[in-house]
Amino acid sequence: MPRILDGISEPADLKGLSLPALRQLASEIRDELIDTVMENGGHLASNLGVVELAISLHRVFDSPRDKIVWDVGHQAYVHKMLTGRIGSFSTIRQAGGLSGFPERGESPHDAFGTGHASTSISAALGMSVARELAGEDYHVIAVIGDGSMTGGMAFEAINHAGNLGKRLIVVLNDNAMAISPSVGALASMLNRLRLDYRYLWAKEEAQHVITRLPLGKVLWRAFRRAKMSLKGMLMPSMIWEEFGFNYMGPVDGHDIEELLATLRQARKYEHGPVLVHAITKKGKGYRPAEKDAIGFHGVPPNGGHKSPDFIGAPSYTEVFGDSALRIMRDNPRVVAITAAMADSTGLSTVANEFPGRVFDVGICEQHAVTFAAGLASQGLIPIVAIYSTFLQRAFDQIVHDVCLQNLPVVFALDRSGIVGEDGKTHQGAFDLSYLGCIPNMVVASPRDENELQHLLYTAVNANRPMAIRFPRGKGLGVPLDRTLKELPIGHGEVLREGNDAAIVAIGSTVVAAMQAAEELDRGNVQAAVINARYAKPLDSALISRAASEARRLVTVEENALSGGFGAAVLALLQEEGLNDVAVECLGLPDKFVEHGPQDFLRAKHGLDAAGIARRVVAAFPASISSGSLAGARSEG
Repeated sequence: MPRILDGISEPADLKGLSLPALRQLASEIRDELIDTVMENGGHLASNLGVVELAISLHRVFDSPRDKIVWDVGHQAYVHKMLTGRIGSFSTIRQAGGLSGFPERGESPHDAFGTGHASTSISAALGMSVARELAGEDYHVIAVIGDGSMTGGMAFEAINHAGNLGKRLIVVLNDNAMAISPSVGALASMLNRLRLDYRYLWAKEEAQHVITRLPLGKVLWRAFRRAKMSLKGMLMPSMIWEEFGFNYMGPVDGHDIEELLATLRQARKYEHGPVLVHAITKKGKGYRPAEKDAIGFHGVPPNGGHKSPDFIGAPSYTEVFGDSALRIMRDNPRVVAITAAMADSTGLSTVANEFPGRVFDVGICEQHAVTFAAGLASQGLIPIVAIYSTFLQRAFDQIVHDVCLQNLPVVFALDRSGIVGEDGKTHQGAFDLSYLGCIPNMVVASPRDENELQHLLYTAVNANRPMAIRFPRGKGLGVPLDRTLKELPIGHGEVLREGNDAAIVAIGSTVVAAMQAAEELDRGNVQAAVINARYAKPLDSALISRAASEARRLVTVEENALSGGFGAAVLALLQEEGLNDVAVECLGLPDKFVEHGPQDFLRAKHGLDAAGIARRVVAAFPASISSGSLAGARSEG
């Protein structure tokens, strides 16, 4: 029997389906999600939770004429299936395939590209204003989770939307989860909301009748004042009305019939912004994901099972978490901060042992950094653990609140460099650039997990701002020293001697640089390898000496070349008067890196061992003997 899903080539195909057919479609979508995501990897639990919501949105509204904006976008897989991409859904997150996030260039149904949280209401409000300025008539819907609603940007947008009074629909997908359980006063309030959307229409009818009586407007204002205090206690939804939104809900986010009725009511409302509160369950319909929504938020590829070699070595995240725990046991002044990602940053075990010293601030990176600055100003040493791509959101706070005051805040930037299948919005491609330009900041990157634990210990004892960037994924499996030690700030190390060229690498590229030197050695090319360790301050003496001896220098980094590590080395050599040294900088190009496996992307951008070896030979062919050149080329 053919699937209903295979007959959906555009949202209009949903219009003629019966309610039982829509429910069958939801079941088919869940099966497709489980099969594909468990094979490809990706975001499973969040998408299972919005199946009925996505179906209902596309049944009621007319995409792409009506604009549906998905906050974060990691829950838009169902949206992709319903908008003409079911035939290519098996390619999601694969190199050259569908993106795991909405992308304007991929489909006209992806109204706004997303990947970071709390942006949807701002974007949707902008679309609403643009619609009215153009004299057009269509609906704009922002779909935002309760985790994203904790972000300050979401409330800035709500405040502006209520003030403007434009026609806008915000759907609050309330599953009590971000990646980890949602935290804060807002989450507590949402847990108490159990209102019927029919209240809104009853209120409007009462106002319509009362205001037409003699002195009706005066009576209505008095009536509202008299009931406000009681109503505010009984109905926490009043917060939305105080912001100028009309509230509908909560509704069962897995009951298609109830969702359709509520969304149709919201569609008809023309007197300002509306908030539809839908209660959903993350992982709905797949028992393992329902029981462990955190574990099934993002699953690895190949059936969701980790390979044996992955299991054999701890991840950088795990080493960071274990190191933070050891440090906090020994130093009561150290605290830790996460932005709604305690599990993903390795801080859950730390929080279990030190619940009063680990702070989850919600999806509020700006607040996290300034909160850390406040802690540091009073003698504490905060470790702020935030993904590289998300720390970008707090650049101003890093500059003004931490570095300008030279406060001892430690930044742990997980997922730096090439992240992989999450693609353009998540690659940690810019942190060496945006951190390296800030005075007082120390920037370091370990070559392996053992060096990571020592750098974290160094940062805690540095008494100044310091950032440590480390990659996504497993470590190299090197032995971990039992005793932590400080690594002198601004000092690198020579890992291999050589006179033909010097490769100066940082972070995860050091291993590839060593492998490249071994390849070059088989072609009779002797390349020195330096582990820079610190991007700022640079080991000026070590790098200058290597440049003077080899006269040919190659820098390697998993960061944008513009303003990155290589650019800093070039500036150093110019300052030292070594202008006659030939320099080749390897890194990420001036474009956003697409999605795909990490190894594939490293090879594509010439940052694997073979790519580095090729670039060394290609950069300095006149300086290498013909025999050496031929050998190196054959190996490359």
